[in-house]
Amino acid sequence: MFKKTTKLLVASALVTTLSSAAFAADKVYKWKLATTWGSTLSPFIDAPTNMAKLAEEMSDGRLQIRVDAANKHKAPLGILDMVKGGQYEMGHSASYYWKGKDIETLPFTTMPFGMTAPEQYAWFYYGGGLELMQKAYSKHKVLSFPGGNSGNQMGGWFRKEINSLDDLKGLKMRIPGFAGEVLAKLGVTVTNIAPGELYTSLERGTIDALEWVSPSMDIKMGFHKIAPYYYTGWHEPATELQFLVNERKFSKLPKDLQKILITAMRVAAYDMYVENYHMNAEAWAQIATDYPNVKIKTLPENVIKAMKKANDELLVDMAKESPLLKEVLESQKAYMKKAREWTKMADYKYLEDNL
Repeated sequence: MFKKTTKLLVASALVTTLSSAAFAADKVYKWKLATTWGSTLSPFIDAPTNMAKLAEEMSDGRLQIRVDAANKHKAPLGILDMVKGGQYEMGHSASYYWKGKDIETLPFTTMPFGMTAPEQYAWFYYGGGLELMQKAYSKHKVLSFPGGNSGNQMGGWFRKEINSLDDLKGLKMRIPGFAGEVLAKLGVTVTNIAPGELYTSLERGTIDALEWVSPSMDIKMGFHKIAPYYYTGWHEPATELQFLVNERKFSKLPKDLQKILITAMRVAAYDMYVENYHMNAEAWAQIATDYPNVKIKTLPENVIKAMKKANDELLVDMAKESPLLKEVLESQKAYMKKAREWTKMADYKYLEDNL
């Protein structure tokens, strides 16, 4: 009797275990993702949209992610708070938008005069950058992953030509991240404005200049109609967007769905980088033929020199903010020093010899 009862209990336990496994395999997880971008803002909005499609396809429909653009949730610069609070399981934005909340998040987007996109991706995935980013975001109970790179961005649109440092003093400019700190040190009045408000702010004179991204996205915004001087970049050589994931919600996903989500984010991020490069190549050709009044400029040497000096001084002060921030900045500096020698040999030398 005892043996028979034991066998029944074991059999019952096995059935329960198998049923639970089957239930877990069949369960559909429905998530929501909030973006900083509007629904038509390609290629930025394409990264989370494509990621959601990939995740659903690879999971056979078990992981479904609804993407809410900024025009739906109305809080383009509130993504971190919404994911942190659990209102959304995921977000897509840029890490430097949170510098006012947590300065330790700032360097994970890009830094002035910093790494190029290939260098930065190598740092993230093979140079310890991703681990440092998770460490920085752990206090917020969220995970952060690379979300797509814009490559080297243009320096912005200006109503008037910049010929000297004096032309920067009192200038009102929209520019986020550490570059804003650099320009503020040189007398620029810096502000950060959500993407959907940029054109109106420039048109109404609320700002005198702005930087957005690069030709493919800038021309569609119409900035050239108001500010014809288009400057080459210095401030965002490798702007990496980010996927934010609520840590608690992520931990509740089955292991296979966790891996699928991480893979989908990585694939979508790289695809955005490639898509953006293609779009810029086409848009640059379009500027030359369709918008001949756009004046392509490079900032004067003395201005660049002053910005580099201000940048170096601010980095010293920034490193004092926290041990983690110092660790991140030193890691980026060391990796760039190592990788740049190969970049010069592989890319710069090739272009120098063959153009």
